[in-house]
Parts: sequence; structure tokens; C-alpha cells
Amino acid sequence: MADFHHNFNLFFDEFGLQQQSSNGSESMTFRTPIGDGTFRRFVPRPDLNIVFSDLTFHGDFLMPLTARTPMVELHYCLQGTNAVHVERNQYEFVPGMCALQLIDEGKAQLEFTANQPYQVLSVGIPISTFNHYMEDFSGAKHLDFSSLLGQKSFRLFHESIHPAAAVIIRRLTQSVQTCGIKKLELECSVLELLLSAFQSFLFEPKLPKLSSIERQKIQQARDIMLERMADPPSLLELSRMIGINDNKLKIGFKELYGTTVFGYLREKRLEKACLLLQQGDLNVYETSLTVGYSNPSYFSEAFRNKYGVNPGNLRRCSF
Repeated sequence: MADFHHNFNLFFDEFGLQQQSSNGSESMTFRTPIGDGTFRRFVPRPDLNIVFSDLTFHGDFLMPLTARTPMVELHYCLQGTNAVHVERNQYEFVPGMCALQLIDEGKAQLEFTANQPYQVLSVGIPISTFNHYMEDFSGAKHLDFSSLLGQKSFRLFHESIHPAAAVIIRRLTQSVQTCGIKKLELECSVLELLLSAFQSFLFEPKLPKLSSIERQKIQQARDIMLERMADPPSLLELSRMIGINDNKLKIGFKELYGTTVFGYLREKRLEKACLLLQQGDLNVYETSLTVGYSNPSYFSEAFRNKYGVNPGNLRRCSF
């Protein structure tokens, strides 16, 4: 199970770093003509490898990368743009990007640009653990590593970092920097990130059996709700605006987006509020009004229930 850690060891070897800790958890600093930076590596259990990287290179740098054991890696690009070359394909990682990578045995090459700070959070698991997570409680397996990878040696899913994940990452980064994190907190937070990524990339329900016109109308309804987030129409008004009856709208929206119209709106309101608070231009009251909450207390309670932190505390941490 632990063989996949060797992939990370080979990565550290390219920087002239050798693993010092017997349990795999350690902080490593390098200063070379190539560049300088730090790696904080955590192994809270044998099938979980977590690395916080903070790097700057003095010149453009191409680094060979070898995977000797298939693995799955969740990659959060927090700062800096870099690329990975696999066979004849190039994949770019940009700030604010979440990437789920399925990696088979083989060689690749990382490309870094000079004088650009890179901050990355990487979470690696072996394929045995990944396949275990793809099973339901009956033992049925709907997806596995081999079927997703097919004949390729590398597959990448990517999207913008979800606001809920951004909150977890920010909390983890601050805790790691102050060395004030327990194994339980680290492991639970990382599993939550994995779940979020799997749900987004792998577990999302397939498109419902709606006609293309019905699907377009329901997508139009979603767009209207997002545009009028602070003052949304009623369900009946919305159905009239898009030209289908309210019952069809309710059923179709649930099938297409996995939740109710106003359940979806609630989630998007809180996601936008999270981004606004992290930007720091608005206070909590102004943010609540902007996303459609007239009662700041109700907004704070909803925000705390979703993200596990008070909106005021999040805003203060953003400065």
C-alpha cells in the first residue's frame, strides 16, 4: 500500500532532499542555484500523503518526474502557473485551480518559470484506496482507476477551487504554518477535500432525460436566479419567465442540478458571500445584503453551518 510514497520521494530527490523522518512526516528546506523553498510533508496514515509546497525558482526550470507506482493525486494550485508534460500532451496549472490526476507508471516533465512564487497543496492516495472509495456499502463498484484511465497513462480533471474547499485549505495552511494541527484534524479535512473533488468530477449525476429545449429553459432559470440573487422571482414567476409550468421546473431542476431551485440559490449565495468576504472589500452586513440576506444574523448562522466559521472571522483572516 505504501509503495506510492516512492513517487513523492523521487520528486524530493530532484531537489537534493532526502527523507529524514521514519513516519514520512517532516519539513524540508532547500536552497540551491536552481531555487529555494520549503516542503511540508504529512503522512497521517499509510495510504495518505499530503504535501504543502512553497517554491521560487531563479531560472526557468524543467524537472523530470517519474511515477513508479500508479496513484491518484488531488492538486490545488494556490499561487504560480506551471505545466506538466506527459507523452505529447501539456497540461497547465493556474492559480485557483483544483485538479484531480490519475497517474499510471511512466515519466513526465514539470515546467516552472523563473522568479514566480509557487504555492501548492497536493494529496496523494494509492489506487487501492481510490478504488475502495469508489465502492458503495453493498460492495458494488461503479467506477475504478483502470476504467477511468483506459489506455492512457495520465488523466486530468480540473475546475476552479470551490469556495468551501478554499476555506478548508486556508485553515489547513494557517495551522500547518504554526504547527498547530492534530493528525485527526488534518486527515478529516483532507478527506473532505477528496470527497468534494470526487463528487464534482466523478459522482455528479448524469444529465437527465430532458429534451434539449427543456434543458435550455431550466438552465435559463438557473441563470435568472443567479443574476437576481439579491431579489429572486418566485417559483411561479420564474416558470412563467422561461415558459414551462412550475411543476416541470421543479422536477427538471432537481434532476439537472441535484437540488431544489431555492436550495441551489442558497448554496450559490453562500459561495458568493465566501468570495466577497475573502476579498475583504465589504463587511459582513454589506455582504449579506449583496447576496440577498436582509437579516445578518440569519446570514451568519447559514454561513457558519456551511463553512464551519463565522463570516466575520473569515473576513479578518483574509487581511
